[in-house]
Amino acid sequence: MKLLPRTKRTRAAALGAVALSGALVLSACGSDNNTGSGAGGAQEDGASDIKCDDAKGQLLASGSSAQKNAVDQWVKDYTAACSGVTVNYKATGSGAGIQEFLQGKTGFAGSDSALKPDEVTQSKKVCKGGQGINLPMVGGPIAVGFNVDGVDKLTLDADTLAQIFAGKIKTWDDAAIKKLNPDADLPDTKIQPVSRSDESGTTDNFTSYLADAAPKAWPHEPGKKWPIQGGQSADGSSGVSSQVKQTSGAISYFELSYAHANSIKTVDIDTGSGDPVEATTANASKAIAAAKVTGKGKDLAMELDYATKEPGAYPITLLTYEIACDTGNKKDSLAAVKSFLTYTASDKGQDVLNDLGYAPLPNEIQGKVQDVVESLS
Repeated sequence: MKLLPRTKRTRAAALGAVALSGALVLSACGSDNNTGSGAGGAQEDGASDIKCDDAKGQLLASGSSAQKNAVDQWVKDYTAACSGVTVNYKATGSGAGIQEFLQGKTGFAGSDSALKPDEVTQSKKVCKGGQGINLPMVGGPIAVGFNVDGVDKLTLDADTLAQIFAGKIKTWDDAAIKKLNPDADLPDTKIQPVSRSDESGTTDNFTSYLADAAPKAWPHEPGKKWPIQGGQSADGSSGVSSQVKQTSGAISYFELSYAHANSIKTVDIDTGSGDPVEATTANASKAIAAAKVTGKGKDLAMELDYATKEPGAYPITLLTYEIACDTGNKKDSLAAVKSFLTYTASDKGQDVLNDLGYAPLPNEIQGKVQDVVESLS
């Protein structure tokens, strides 16, 4: 499919200078069932702009729960235009999504962290003559949500967060927390850290932040699996956010929209660069704008600076990728994969993210993603 030259979009006005500098931000929530089928005849506004080409049948995908809200909207709009396609995206978590993709069960996977070298090697068995590649679609802040009676505003730094999640700081009136919050009325309530029980790209990004920004307090290697045994845990971002909502003294990490949806207060991060930084999409954009493409060839994996000290930059961020074969995609799903991802990476697909609490890809990265999607075979 030949893509038209990019044009000035209305979303630029909404994003302002942040978008023009190349911002990516994300937050997400939603249900786990995203099955959609096109509505014959009656199409929503803009649906006629979606190019279905030869796409037909059922497109299966799974993975990241962080992008869930975006995928819900994309599926709704896409299937309204392409009545011959049913798209079913399951928010199983990044780890499970990658495994299903590597087993050849899905057309693409969603992941909040790029494929590891051994996963790329495994993908060559599924992608005949090619390999799995990372295509960034959205990015954004990982909020640290807390539930402490009488405390509406809380500031923590990386070292204190690492000690809290490692179980070394045990009560909310600990001296380290008091030092960062001299005006807060901190109770002696026991701290209840909650981690993800499933393998998660959100966990991978959060532990990468702790390892990079507080290496002495957090000696664990980053990864999708939570590295510490014991303590409270729950499945998915919806699970950990619900646990925080109902547990006094709880604290956990999840995408920003889960905090908004559950009215959970979030931590401001002291990065050592001046004023503490609030978890907002605009502040995450400042950190993500400096991300660099590290993937080779058609792979667009990117590297974030979790230890950034850029004023106003929120450091705990993630990028969500769609993972597909560069070549060797299954013949029965290739047309649907290309058509659907062409839409999600298009101006139309990216524009819908604003109203969902997401921000579009930077122009430069969006253009690269479009080119790669067009070349999938």
